Amino acid sequence: MDTQQEQGGLDGRIALITGASRGIGRAMALKLAEQGAHVIAVARTQGALEALDDEIRAATGKPATLVPLDITDFEGIDRLGGAIHERWGRLDIFLGAAGVLGPMSPLGHIEPKYWEETHAINVTANWRCIRSFDPLLRVSDAGRAVFITSRAGWKCRAYWGAYATSKAALECLARVYAEEVASTNLRVHILNPGPIRTRMRAAAFPGEDPETLPTPEELAEAAWRICSPQVDANGVIFSFNDGKLEQEPTGGNRA
Repeated sequence: MDTQQEQGGLDGRIALITGASRGIGRAMALKLAEQGAHVIAVARTQGALEALDDEIRAATGKPATLVPLDITDFEGIDRLGGAIHERWGRLDIFLGAAGVLGPMSPLGHIEPKYWEETHAINVTANWRCIRSFDPLLRVSDAGRAVFITSRAGWKCRAYWGAYATSKAALECLARVYAEEVASTNLRVHILNPGPIRTRMRAAAFPGEDPETLPTPEELAEAAWRICSPQVDANGVIFSFNDGKLEQEPTGGNRA
């Protein structure tokens, strides 16, 4: 991915990140703040959000806005959209980083409540965020919505059914949304982080040495740029490989 035209920071941008208390969401929240954005950090755990705020204040001298919210509280997402409208009147960046692995099990053995929970967090919550934040993103001069995908969504491995189908659905959701906003200032990006040193990765691959994997901070160092007004692509996948972000094809064969 060519980064020559993507410098300039995010001064004055309003950025909302779900799943901001740990992993990719936390790293991206800190990086966006360091680049000048005001971060609205959304996560379930108040203490983890406060720890993130401490780090943002130490790095930038400015606070974040903390929103302790379970992402499956869909009415809470609606209320959050209203609160952002009242305070700022717009949203420049939405990053949907909240996600769960779900049960690793044969499809016929998955309990319905765990299937539904996986899809509620990985898919439906992102749709509810679109529903709530779309008007705010359209008001921005260069709104950016970023959704996190996974190769699991199209590799279709045995026992990965709940997670894989949720990520396939999310990727479709993002691409449909991209088509719907193509004639506006809003752009939709899909981020494929690949293998990253997170709790979710450790749960999926317990025998893997985490020291062999890049950290969320390394991902954020490359990926923050797709939140900037300078990146005008729409509906494409950006994949993190060897410390760089590269654009992937969205159709045909993907390795």
